Amino acid sequence: MTTGDALWTADISAARPALASQGDLSSPDAAMIGRDEHGVFVSGDWTRPFVRAVLMDQGFDGARGWVDGADLPGGIDINASGIGTLDTLGCLALFDLQAALSRPGSEARLVGLPPDKADLLAAVQRNADVQVPDQKGWGLDDVVARLGEGVTSLWSDLLGILAMLGVVLSATATTVFRPSTWRLNALVNQLDRSAFRAVPIIVLIQFVIGGIIAQQSAWQLRYFGAEIFTVDLVAILVLREIGVLISAIMVAGRTGSAFTAEIGAMRMREEVDAMRVIGLDPVHALILPRVLGLVIALPILTTIANAAALGGGMFVVWIYSGIEPAIFVDRMRDAINLDTILVGLIKAPFMALAIGCIACSEGFRVGGSTESLGQRVTAAVVKSIFVVIVMDGIFAMFFAAINF
Repeated sequence: MTTGDALWTADISAARPALASQGDLSSPDAAMIGRDEHGVFVSGDWTRPFVRAVLMDQGFDGARGWVDGADLPGGIDINASGIGTLDTLGCLALFDLQAALSRPGSEARLVGLPPDKADLLAAVQRNADVQVPDQKGWGLDDVVARLGEGVTSLWSDLLGILAMLGVVLSATATTVFRPSTWRLNALVNQLDRSAFRAVPIIVLIQFVIGGIIAQQSAWQLRYFGAEIFTVDLVAILVLREIGVLISAIMVAGRTGSAFTAEIGAMRMREEVDAMRVIGLDPVHALILPRVLGLVIALPILTTIANAAALGGGMFVVWIYSGIEPAIFVDRMRDAINLDTILVGLIKAPFMALAIGCIACSEGFRVGGSTESLGQRVTAAVVKSIFVVIVMDGIFAMFFAAINF
């Protein structure tokens, strides 16, 4: 026990209701800085509420003023034997007090700290002096370092997406053999949100894009007297590539970002942990309905998008080139076949699976801050769009290789 006069006592009892409302129920009632015949002593609980709820400078000023007027020929000792509880912020506060009481040629010494707390103090001291590296420049070393970090991050993302894909496929297989785990209501809800509510914006965008493709094609083909082939170009381009690609990109931006935000917000509120506690499997409750709903929704949206884009193209060539709708339909019937339609529709479920896995994976990687949530939502959209475009290119080469 340390006896002496109190130079300052931090009574935070008035702050306890506020601390309790923040979930901090372990707050101490007081911490003390005092004086005795050997120098300065500290006692009580030096923990986060203490450091956060009081103004340390008040205590530091009192101790500093007494030390300045005291005759301490052996130097200044800060006796910490009376400390009851100590945490990381308390250690930092002790360092600040030590610095405040030090004088040129006479550094204040922290003595008497119990061994268990001394270990924590030493660990904090080792890491408190870590310097934040300077911002990287554009030298060779910095460029190589950036490249390495990018490759490492890309590999980590790839592993995360593959892990999520494995979880989805495993859960789907489990659901097939255990129908009781099937959450039909959640799947229908996701279908409604992913597919039917996206129809208006999909139709509008695809109608405009179909019209733009038709106008630009007709303008170029007019020089060769081959304006009628605008129909062939619009039909094949829309059905094989544009319809599914634009739909997937819009779904990635609209639905994929929503998946990441919803799951990320649930993680921030610890609702995912609460689901595990009450026995609900987050994979079956959160991931599977979303991913499967998207896999079903995207082919439907692609079919609607194809019709809208062809309608836009038909309208524009009628106005711009005088090709009537009946002629457009007859020409399109000769230009395409069933394979042309299937090429676009086959891609849709695979793209939807990739978007769903990326969005859910990023959602489960959200940390405890809104900044992290925003970063993950942005990352989910960027990665989804990148993967969709790469998949479209791979499918195009594959179908060309098998002459499909």
